[in-house]
Amino acid sequence: MIDIDLLYHLESYLTNSRKTKFQNVLSQRTKHFTVAIEDVYQLHNTSAVMRSCDVFGIQEVNIIEEVNTKRIDREIAMGAQKWVDINRYNSVNDCIKDLKQKGYQIVATTPHANDCDLHDFDVTKKSCFFFGRETEGLSDAVLNNADRFIKIPMVGFTESLNISVSAAIILQFATKKLKQSHINWQLSESELLEKRLDWCKKTIKSYQKIVDRYYNR
Repeated sequence: MIDIDLLYHLESYLTNSRKTKFQNVLSQRTKHFTVAIEDVYQLHNTSAVMRSCDVFGIQEVNIIEEVNTKRIDREIAMGAQKWVDINRYNSVNDCIKDLKQKGYQIVATTPHANDCDLHDFDVTKKSCFFFGRETEGLSDAVLNNADRFIKIPMVGFTESLNISVSAAIILQFATKKLKQSHINWQLSESELLEKRLDWCKKTIKSYQKIVDRYYNR
C-alpha cells in the first residue's frame, strides 16, 4: 500500500520538469507486452534490448540466466535499467510458468511451421516476446511451450537479424498497433503510484534521509 502523503512529499523535491517527464513517460508505459531474453551471451545485446523496452514503453524485462549470467552494460543501456523493471530467472521453465500465471501468452520470435508475419500479429492478448541466444536461438523449452510464433518478413540473403534489432522492430510495431486499438493497455492506478515512488527513490539523492525525517517529525 503506497503512502500517498509520503509520495507527494517526495515529489516536492523534484523539479516541475522532472515531474512532468515522469507523468508523460508513465502515461505511455504498459505491461500488456513484456520481453524475455533467454541466455543471451553478448552483454551489449541484453542492454540494447532493455533500452528498446524503455524507448517503446515496455515496463518489464525478463532475463533468463540458466547458462549465462548477465550484468547490465550501462553505456549501451543508457540508464534504461533505472526505468524498467527487471525480473531474473535461473531457469527458462520457471520464467515460462511465472509468465503464464500472470496471463501472458508465450510468443517465440523465430521462423516456424505455424508462424505468422509480424504485421498479422494479434495485439489484443497479453504477450511475452521471447528472444534467444545469438547462435542457437530459442531453446526447445520455449518452442515447446510457445502459444504463438512470429517472424519479421525479410527479403534479402541474410536469414536473421541481431537480437537487439529484432526486438526493436517487433516492439515498435506491436506497441504502435496496440495504442491504435481499444485495449486497456496502460498501467493500473496502483502500478502508476508504485512507479512514481520507485522513480523518486532512484532520482532523489538523499531519499532515505528525507523518508526518515518525514516519519520522525
